[in-house]
Amino acid sequence: MDFIREIEKLKAEKNAVILAHYYQTGDIQDIADFVGDSLALSQKAASTSAGIILFAGVKFMAETAKILSPQKKVLLPDMDAGCSLADSCNADDFKRFIAQNPGRTVVTYVNTSAEIKMLSDIVCTSSNAIQIVESLPAGEKIIFAPDRNLGNFILNKTGRDIVVWNGACHVHEEFSLEAILRLQKENPGAKVLAHPECELPVRMIADFIGSTAAMLQYSTADGANRYIVATEAGIIHQMRKTNPRKVFIPAPPKDSTCGCSECNFMKLVTVEKIYNCLANELPEIKLAGDIISKARKPINRMLDISKNINP
Repeated sequence: MDFIREIEKLKAEKNAVILAHYYQTGDIQDIADFVGDSLALSQKAASTSAGIILFAGVKFMAETAKILSPQKKVLLPDMDAGCSLADSCNADDFKRFIAQNPGRTVVTYVNTSAEIKMLSDIVCTSSNAIQIVESLPAGEKIIFAPDRNLGNFILNKTGRDIVVWNGACHVHEEFSLEAILRLQKENPGAKVLAHPECELPVRMIADFIGSTAAMLQYSTADGANRYIVATEAGIIHQMRKTNPRKVFIPAPPKDSTCGCSECNFMKLVTVEKIYNCLANELPEIKLAGDIISKARKPINRMLDISKNINP
């Protein structure tokens, strides 16, 4: 079966749209109606006129789409496509953390469950985290969750009073500083692009730190012709499509037997699963009405602030 051709037919028949994250495989990115980072995908989910949203990504992303478009059917090709970062912060523990740090504004990364978003005052993404924090009054005390590396990056950039939850992404914590330094020696003039979820030593040697979308924009506008990319390797597909004459090298993980750093959760989604998901309209993301209404408030607050921020 030609899954790609059948997917195109089903999309037309069912008024469906496929949203894909940059960390998906290249074949999935190429059949998506829109490819982006978490901020852009959130904005697209809120604005699409399609009746069905199929999210080629992980569960928290599909939940966010459902929260923003509760009247639409939101599909996720594999319900096991979770997120190590989101899983590092469960609602009961986070409630206790908030209680132990009273009087603080709760800022959470979009990489969280719907239950964590319900406990939040405002949500952010790696694209807009600095701007979101800086939009708050200068003396405001803040809780940031769940990523400790992004949280400390924000703290260092803004100088704000921030208490950071101790969570992390398994992909971004596994980059090898030694291997990146070796690649730099082997590739003179290569620039290092790092996601703010990376550990501090990797961020310290980076020429540019930013979200996946920001990395793509930087590498397109920048004059260098070779880059070492310290984020999930899926983004390199878009980098090479946009800049075919430039060289993009995935940063290696600490465990050299693993090859390049990939998110095993993101890679659970396949073209065949997308076809089956569209054909059967399952699995479907379902959230209770009170969860949707409470979780939507901090997301909408982010989107309102982000209207004038280039994703």
